[in-house]
Amino acid sequence: MIERYTRPEMGRIWSDEHRFSIWLRIEILACEALHALGEIPAADLEQIRNRAAFDVRRIQEIEKETNHDVIAFLTNVAEHVGPSSRFIHKGLTSSDILDTALAVQMVTAADILIADAKAVQRAAARLARRYKYTPMIGRTHGIHAEPITFGLKMALMYAEFGRAVERLQRAREIVRVGKLSGAVGTHAHLDPRVERYVCRKLGLRPAAVSTQIVQRDRHAEYVATLALVGTSVERWAQEFRHLQRTEVREVEEFFGKGQKGSSAMPHKRNPIIGERLCGMARLLRGYAVTAMENVALWHERDISHSSAERVILPDATIALDYMLVKLEALVRTLQVYPERMRANLELTGGLIHSQQLLLRLTEKGFTREDAYRLVQRHAMEAWKGGATFRERIMADPEILAHVPRKELEEVFDLTRHFRDIDRTFREVGL
Repeated sequence: MIERYTRPEMGRIWSDEHRFSIWLRIEILACEALHALGEIPAADLEQIRNRAAFDVRRIQEIEKETNHDVIAFLTNVAEHVGPSSRFIHKGLTSSDILDTALAVQMVTAADILIADAKAVQRAAARLARRYKYTPMIGRTHGIHAEPITFGLKMALMYAEFGRAVERLQRAREIVRVGKLSGAVGTHAHLDPRVERYVCRKLGLRPAAVSTQIVQRDRHAEYVATLALVGTSVERWAQEFRHLQRTEVREVEEFFGKGQKGSSAMPHKRNPIIGERLCGMARLLRGYAVTAMENVALWHERDISHSSAERVILPDATIALDYMLVKLEALVRTLQVYPERMRANLELTGGLIHSQQLLLRLTEKGFTREDAYRLVQRHAMEAWKGGATFRERIMADPEILAHVPRKELEEVFDLTRHFRDIDRTFREVGL
């Protein structure tokens, strides 16, 4: 029966079949530990190992009568084992099984999410390297600011999902805790050595202290981490959505042959994956609130957290798994338009070089206030139309009296903006 315990994909982690397989493994491991302590005869342990099994439908049938899932499970296992089943669940309480199994499920889910986040990182890294020196405009407040490169933008994404991996690893560790300490956590009816043995076999740490349950601040931190990683997904999905806007169109989600964007407008190519991911991130934040409200339970335990966790833990892990997989595919197949980036970069006629001009004027003896006033005057006029900012600067006698035309040409050179890119890439590990 132990062979039924396999490491599944995300959806199966939360299935009844898998959950009961972990419960059974915990019960058998506890019996092994009790046998080592001389509390279960060898023959009975062998009978338990050989005959322990369960049937999901039968458990559900029993639960209709008992209204208690763990009792229904134990009753069904006893039907398979026979008289030796009297040693199963010896000294344990339901939450010993529930919380320890839940830790295994959350750890396994975290392993999948960590692999997902690393895949997103790899996709971002490929774009970062490919477009390392591809110039584009940087935007603040949605307005053109100064030049960057698309590779630098993707290096930022790579670094952010590196932090996501680290957060998920920390969350994995915070919930990698089991407990077999009895009804109020005192080990009154079960030697702590049993807890240590079972947890070690499951790859968990025994809780240093517990009540009837593992304390829910751990679970809240876990779900809050999922929500935070979800906001990183949203942040980049939203970025790509903005860059896909018709007026910008510097990147675009892959649009497959036969795909349709609108029932009414045949020309539409919408950022549907990015929009979907932004919407799902809102769900994760809601789950995080629920997980935090689960922390405050009555005394040594009440059951108000249980019903909520049966929804939020499967849903949150499955949702984030989906989101990360979809984001990786979005990035991997992203359509990038460098020529459009260059066109947008030049859209304002040189306004994006205003700071470079400001600094050059101060180097030539202008006070910062006078230089700012002069540059801003030309910039504001350029916004209104007519001559471009560059044309205005090149025709200003006050500026030309202090800055040679050749040096003014250098003001509009992109090179200075990209001189630190190599170092930045090294810093983030690209």
